[in-house]
Amino acid sequence: MSNKVEDFLTADEEQDIVEAIRVAELNTSGEIRVHIEKTCKGDATNRAIELFHTLKMDNTKLQNAVLIYVAIEDKTFVIFGDKGINDVVENDFWDSTKNIMQSHFKKGDFKQGLIEGVLKSGEQLKTYFPYSDSDSNELTNEISKG
Repeated sequence: MSNKVEDFLTADEEQDIVEAIRVAELNTSGEIRVHIEKTCKGDATNRAIELFHTLKMDNTKLQNAVLIYVAIEDKTFVIFGDKGINDVVENDFWDSTKNIMQSHFKKGDFKQGLIEGVLKSGEQLKTYFPYSDSDSNELTNEISKG
């Protein structure tokens, strides 16, 4: 596997993930984004928080955006949910999503790991933030890269 972010996923794989985000968001007013970068300088959670703000993900009405952050070379990823989510969910809320992603990543199947992570996130958010007709897509579904 090449370590360039652009080579991490093919254009088709990227589109499959973007489609998974679209599908996941049909069930919830929550917003899901994926950010991929080559390496994380410092603590991955701190980097995810920093990106969360940089990508203006903290501007959603219900504070219910989720960032799935992946640092390829460091083989690390973080699922970071905004305050609106963290205020209502139990501490281990993201564990099942992390486990699904990890099992695919370990096999080297990054696309499937991300897709499953996105869909599972949407499923979990649905409980607390169901989709409503007045809901608008507040954040782009495109994958951002570092």
